[in-house]
Amino acid sequence: MRLFQRDRRSLFGEILDWMLTPLLLLWPISLTLTWLVAQNIAGKPFDRALEFNVQALAKLLVVRNNEVLFSLTAPAREILRADDTDLIYYQVIGTRGEFLGGEHDMPAPPDEEKPGDGEVRLREDVILGQEVRVAYTWIKVDLKGAAPASLPVLVQVAETLEKRKTLATEIVKGTMVPQFVTLPLAVLLVWLALVRGIKPLAQLERRIRARKPDDMSPLDETDVPEEVVPLVDSVNDLLSRLKVSLSTQKRFLADAAHQLKTPLAGLRMQADLAQRETDAEELKKSLKHIGQASIRATHTVNQLLALARAETAGRALAKQPVDLAKIASDIMADSVPRALEKRIDLGYDGPAAGEKAASLQGNATLLGELVRNLLDNAINYTPAHGQVTLRLLVDPFTGIWVLIVEDSGPGIPESERELVFQPFYRALGTNVDGSGLGLAIVLEIAQQHGALITIEDADLPGHPASPGTRVTLRFVGMA
Repeated sequence: MRLFQRDRRSLFGEILDWMLTPLLLLWPISLTLTWLVAQNIAGKPFDRALEFNVQALAKLLVVRNNEVLFSLTAPAREILRADDTDLIYYQVIGTRGEFLGGEHDMPAPPDEEKPGDGEVRLREDVILGQEVRVAYTWIKVDLKGAAPASLPVLVQVAETLEKRKTLATEIVKGTMVPQFVTLPLAVLLVWLALVRGIKPLAQLERRIRARKPDDMSPLDETDVPEEVVPLVDSVNDLLSRLKVSLSTQKRFLADAAHQLKTPLAGLRMQADLAQRETDAEELKKSLKHIGQASIRATHTVNQLLALARAETAGRALAKQPVDLAKIASDIMADSVPRALEKRIDLGYDGPAAGEKAASLQGNATLLGELVRNLLDNAINYTPAHGQVTLRLLVDPFTGIWVLIVEDSGPGIPESERELVFQPFYRALGTNVDGSGLGLAIVLEIAQQHGALITIEDADLPGHPASPGTRVTLRFVGMA
């Protein structure tokens, strides 16, 4: 049950509902229980009076000439008529069922009750359409020559319930009237307590709203309630991750702007030169330089888009069965023209496309980018008449898929093998065109697929002068 309906869920209202709803529901239950208890309390003194009256009437029974007689004296009659609020009825029935005194129409006790000697009992009944409380008892008398089946004398006294109801009503009034005063006070105190209890949350909310957009410092949890500390810790953890993410983005944008500045400036310079050239040969050279600069700019932009796509896809990577052998074969086929142009021996060692053994859970597009960047890097850094090999195999001990790209290039010094995975980093001493994003893309995609990546010297046979490079990916997360 909700006392206060709202379009949006409110913590204050939720707590208030759970506190006030039981309170208001229990109040009528308390009223009913109080009424029942009051009736029981109010009836006890009057029940004792009825029992006394029955015992007093029982003492008026006398036996004369072997007969039971009942004579109601004036003092006893006055006792029965003690007030004008309630009516009192009495009845005396002899041993043979004969009427000895009182009311003729007074109901008898239930048939299943066994007569007892002198024990006073109580019951609810109705006389002349009025509810009454009846006290009754059986009195055994000794009669000479009486039949063995003769009954004890029955004495009954009944009283209407007006005084009982009046007393019960007064008890309820005395109990419930203070509740009518204390209930609104309790509601007010609950309201004030909630306002005070929620106040730290409101203060925290104002502190968060007052922060500047670039303020990623942790929230102070000194004055925060204990129950809210986990929430503040979670927000602080989110702020720290956002800070790292924003720093990475700022650095990435700065590096990207710097990397794009060079080819764009070259394009502008060559275009200005081409506009001033009158010699056809020089004009062709300028246009060739413009084409090369545009290719470098396009490659850099494509690499930036690939890295952004890899980072974005990592938040919710949709994985499905992919054929790693088919991906490798397709990328190899696309790389053949570049390898032939540089007179590089490009080879593949692994299962054929379509074999189920080469299937794993992953994202086909991203895995294709991973293989493409590895092969592009290897071809870019391998000199003419060199060798590039892509291997796809299964570790015989663990059953994990392993992707290896080897080249006979200059290799990567051990001190730089961690640095080459940073965006825009390029090893010193190389004159190869590139954006420095290839291995950064490879690392991002590898991490999303649970793959471990290592770099070491290849030392390929037939190329003793070049240490070469071997990049190994082990798909441990896809086993």
